[in-house]
Amino acid sequence: MISCIDASFQVGGKSLLAGVTACLTPGRVTAILGPNGAGKSTFLSLLSGQRRPTTGRVLLDEQPIEHHKPAALALRRAVMPQESSVAFDFNAQEIVTLGRLPHRLAPAANEDQIIGAAMALTDVAALAPRILNTLSGGEKARVHLARALAQLWSPRPDGAHRWLLLDEPTAALDVAHQHASMRLVRDWAAQGVGVVAVLHDLNLALRYADEVIVLGQGRAVVQGPSAQVLQPALVREVWRTPCELVAGQDGAPQYLFGV
Repeated sequence: MISCIDASFQVGGKSLLAGVTACLTPGRVTAILGPNGAGKSTFLSLLSGQRRPTTGRVLLDEQPIEHHKPAALALRRAVMPQESSVAFDFNAQEIVTLGRLPHRLAPAANEDQIIGAAMALTDVAALAPRILNTLSGGEKARVHLARALAQLWSPRPDGAHRWLLLDEPTAALDVAHQHASMRLVRDWAAQGVGVVAVLHDLNLALRYADEVIVLGQGRAVVQGPSAQVLQPALVREVWRTPCELVAGQDGAPQYLFGV
């Protein structure tokens, strides 16, 4: 598992995250929620090992995450950042191929098939020859999701758990692709992959996340099962907006806002 113990992060004397403690379990979808500026992306960067906490600890399998060698870490966790542009004119297929770089010393027998299958899963196969920076924001996001999936494609021979860390993966997507992407990562969680996603859409979190971590002003407000945590009183307190909890035709809880 990934454990965050009283972790804080500061830049230039400004606190971006303060005293957050949380535990993430493989085989589940965990959504990180909170208003703008709450520290969601900072928190994800600590969980991924891209940043070190100023104070506190982040552990992967009970070892400080910084003690895991970068090459070994890349075989176990893939990160999809918010920013989807790249500095060079790589096409979409080349971007997805980058996800296989951690495996270059022991490549799979079907490397090309993995790349094609990952692109098919995120509905970007037809974009393979397109230069990434000519694509729409949603198309770029789906290409980067395919890259992350390609990186984690196969279970680890040593049985180590795999982690998919996604920073606002649905922000640029249309409604159909939002739900398709969340269904896809749920399927991966069902195969034992730990999925952690920063989301802004509470209704997506209610429908697809097993649990949520709600941040407010850089602090963890609460962690727990999605439907239990995302109650109207908490939503009004954290997001400061009127809301009404209703049930969809399939019985799934959903919010109406501004009512």
